[in-house]
Amino acid sequence: MSRVGKQPIPVPSGVDVTIDGSRVAVKGPKGALEGSYDPELGIELKDGEILVTRPTDQPRHRSMHGLTRTLVANMVEGVTNGYERSLEIHGVGYRALQTGRNIELHVGFSKPVPFEAPPGIDLVVESPTLLHVRGISKQEVGEIAAQIRRVRKPEPYKGKGIRYRGEQVRRKAGKAAGAGA
Repeated sequence: MSRVGKQPIPVPSGVDVTIDGSRVAVKGPKGALEGSYDPELGIELKDGEILVTRPTDQPRHRSMHGLTRTLVANMVEGVTNGYERSLEIHGVGYRALQTGRNIELHVGFSKPVPFEAPPGIDLVVESPTLLHVRGISKQEVGEIAAQIRRVRKPEPYKGKGIRYRGEQVRRKAGKAAGAGA
């Protein structure tokens, strides 16, 4: 069996889980999430734990077993604690400004780049060079963070741009001064 798939998912107090066939709805203190999964897999709630089972050892069932368990576990984690992705802005004059729920990025273009927060996602500017993307859906938080990073990816020569917190940018040497003289 899958090592990931066979682990039960503990359901904390204050979280309601509703399983209707292959549809799972999770409601907690931070909000509610809903997902539909492979109908061949069994998802059941027993003794305060969610168990995911697979019918056979076919490669397709094996791969979906661990994936389904992880996605359901991410839903439970999201409605209890939520998810956060932090982005750093590097570059002279590069900064982010909070405008209500949305942000405005000043990253070397002739005009600022506005970025609207979709429903369920909070964009928080902690300092002009540090911003956080918060929400209950791990997938949405990661996608919005990737879209913000895509506005100005870190470049390899000076390292300017928007990067994830802790991301290492591989630097290139550039041209050697006076090499051709």
